[in-house]
Amino acid sequence: MGSSQHREPLSDEALFEGVLLGTAVGDALGLAAEGLSAGVIAKRFGRVDRYRILGSVGWVSDDTEQSALVAQSLVRSAGDVEETVSAFRRAILGWFWRLPWGLGLATLRACLKLTLGLAKSGVRSAGNGAAMRSAIVGAYFRDDERTRSRAASALAEVTHTDSRAVEGAVFVADVVAAEGTGRARLVAARERVTNPELGASIDRALALADAGTTMLDAARTLGNTGFTVHTLALASFAFAREEGRSVREILPELYGAGGDTDSIGAIVGAWLGAQRGVEAFDALWIERLQSGPFGLAHLRALATALARARSSGRGTQAPRFSWPWALARNLLMVPVILAHGFRRLAPPYV
Repeated sequence: MGSSQHREPLSDEALFEGVLLGTAVGDALGLAAEGLSAGVIAKRFGRVDRYRILGSVGWVSDDTEQSALVAQSLVRSAGDVEETVSAFRRAILGWFWRLPWGLGLATLRACLKLTLGLAKSGVRSAGNGAAMRSAIVGAYFRDDERTRSRAASALAEVTHTDSRAVEGAVFVADVVAAEGTGRARLVAARERVTNPELGASIDRALALADAGTTMLDAARTLGNTGFTVHTLALASFAFAREEGRSVREILPELYGAGGDTDSIGAIVGAWLGAQRGVEAFDALWIERLQSGPFGLAHLRALATALARARSSGRGTQAPRFSWPWALARNLLMVPVILAHGFRRLAPPYV
């Protein structure tokens, strides 16, 4: 739970577990604050350091679920890019028809195109959908820059074709694959960004971090919406300042800035998990992640399967889960999410 970092590289399984569970914790903690302003979060929640959607359980959203779909596609294909993309197209279509809550408009439109059997399903959007699920790609292909870039781009384009979204997905993967401190990883990944808007936003984030800017001021400058350029800039700002700080400091401070807290938190959580391993996270955050589909045991089983597929070079069956239970859970969560939505209409408003 402290701020110490691994001196030795993580094993395959530890890296995959760190990325998947880091994504889940970052997503689940930030979910209740999504879309709220910093002022409302401060008055309503104070410090966002525990799960608040329903009891003390860490319910995950589309950020974690789509990351798990990418992971299972990698397991089945053993990293063959074309097979991975094909498996992911099937997986996300099945996921869509289990009626997930919280998916973005671009992903919704892409899944409808997949339903119609269209070969080109991606839509021109620079939303967060592609970037938020890409960290596990960086972990799997951490030693192969060319394949990593090709896989991250191709998986992004299943739903998002805007160059900012595609390069954003590659950037998230590259940060995971890099080494060293948060800032060193970001600088290494930034060198491969060619989109001028995305590159400039990451540069601003690094400059603000170097200048000692507060999180709230950085969010005002960089933006904290569901736009990939905003998301990756603020995520980069948070990760650039990780050295010497615990995960329990980094994530709540990030949520306090408001905006797209679950997606930004999922990305930063994945980066921290890749760098430090799952033991850097509060044990209660890990233990209280939801059970069942896309829950704690499922994500750990995926990490084990990923390590096996990567070491053997052979595709295998991904860990199974009950799709009727996944559908039932989604339906049961609808009134909970609606209640949170209506709660946002009540004071405090600032």
